[in-house]
Amino acid sequence: MADRRKMTTSAGAPVPDNQNSITAGERGPVLMQDYQLIEKLSHQNRERIPERTVHAKGWGAYGTLKITGDISKYTKAKALQPGAETPMLARFSTVAGEQGAADAERDVRGFALKFYTEDGNWDLVGNNTPVFFVRDPVKFPDFIHTQKRHPKTNLRSPTAMWDFWSLSPESLHQVTILMSDRGLPTDVRHMNGYGSHTYSLWNDKGERFWVKFHFKTEQGHRHWTNAEAEDVVGKTRESTQEDLYGSIDKGEFPRWKVQVQIMPEEEADKHSYNPFDLTKVWPHADYPPIDIGVMELNRNPENYFAEIENAAFSPSNIVPGISFSPDKMLQARIFSYADAHRHRLGTHYESIPVNRPHVEVAHYHRDGQMNTYGGIATGNPDAYYEPNSFNGPVQDESAQEPPLKISGDADRYNHREGNDDFSQPRALFNLFDQGQKDRLFANIAAAMGGVPGEIIERQLALFDQVHADYGNGVRAALKAAHGYEANAVPVTGNTPQNAAE
Repeated sequence: MADRRKMTTSAGAPVPDNQNSITAGERGPVLMQDYQLIEKLSHQNRERIPERTVHAKGWGAYGTLKITGDISKYTKAKALQPGAETPMLARFSTVAGEQGAADAERDVRGFALKFYTEDGNWDLVGNNTPVFFVRDPVKFPDFIHTQKRHPKTNLRSPTAMWDFWSLSPESLHQVTILMSDRGLPTDVRHMNGYGSHTYSLWNDKGERFWVKFHFKTEQGHRHWTNAEAEDVVGKTRESTQEDLYGSIDKGEFPRWKVQVQIMPEEEADKHSYNPFDLTKVWPHADYPPIDIGVMELNRNPENYFAEIENAAFSPSNIVPGISFSPDKMLQARIFSYADAHRHRLGTHYESIPVNRPHVEVAHYHRDGQMNTYGGIATGNPDAYYEPNSFNGPVQDESAQEPPLKISGDADRYNHREGNDDFSQPRALFNLFDQGQKDRLFANIAAAMGGVPGEIIERQLALFDQVHADYGNGVRAALKAAHGYEANAVPVTGNTPQNAAE
């Protein structure tokens, strides 16, 4: 047998016996001096780290972003220039479930991408839907609480979920998508991805453009019904992991067509909808999607924990030519995502190999957890502050982006007052054929099991404002599924504003 590598402790000392503990005699107690045993036990105690508060259950792979189109007039980002090929990492996930949750659950799917560009890491953190449940970040923690376990029963609560949604009409668009066929994809290869938020691009001339990113699956769309998903979960809780890993392992590399919608900066105020509202889409008739390239996943990680569990994505990671927008949810996530990683992985989480840029870093961050670069990433131990006289790194003014041309009085604006939360869900509902509508009604009725009548009626009133057929279809499905006799006449006088009161 060929010589094999010899085991060592984490300090590099050889391990002479990895089968037996040191004891005082054959039947005596274990001795404290068995430092190899203590090292193994103490490391085992620390093998788990805090799971993500949201998007805990996930699956990932490496790949490449190839740009074939030309949007150089909109952005100076090197990764988006014609012919550019950028290595990347993708992590997909469910929103609500814990790490041990089943893959085949009706839930929004996270669609997080990390591009290792020559100007540093660019992260695009989105979902498999173009919109979200809330538009103001102050409501995000409240929404997530409704998706997690009830503090008393330790069970998921349909009542909390529908209570929040029925008091939040801005959620209608996302709720309709979630309860439709596309709310339960069979796997991540057969679903779209979206940057969801409005971002911005800027070019060498200092011109800014608003942008939406889309990733359209080239595998086609596949979805489970609730009954099919129950059967899948009864056989395996890892259906998506098995599918993604297995397809790449067999050389069947999933691909997505990459598209952007572009809006000139000055057009942001011309529409009846707010283009920075995460609950809204930009109509394709106004801003047709532009094909710019292909994203392909073609390599599985060697170690799931090191490369996928330790992967940290944040919209705060941008590169010259790509930037932010006044999207309220995006602005909050710029802080909250990176802050979550500092808590979960350590202060210097971006020095973990999977998060490390493929370019040299030079900054003045010091000490703290996960400091793996020897103290100062400046190349000079005397240059540990800025400005300094010791040839430490200095600012790069060429990366300065143009100023935003949007301003206003600082205030707490009522995001529900005067906002149309019904037209876009109505347009989506009208796209469904009768079979899709019937499954939508049935999925909603199934999810409303055990929900108090008062909350059901409040939600039905919102569905009625989308379309009479929407509300009445759910009423019929509720009666068929639960024997629930909803009000035959749509509820009146229960507008979103006074419903909350």
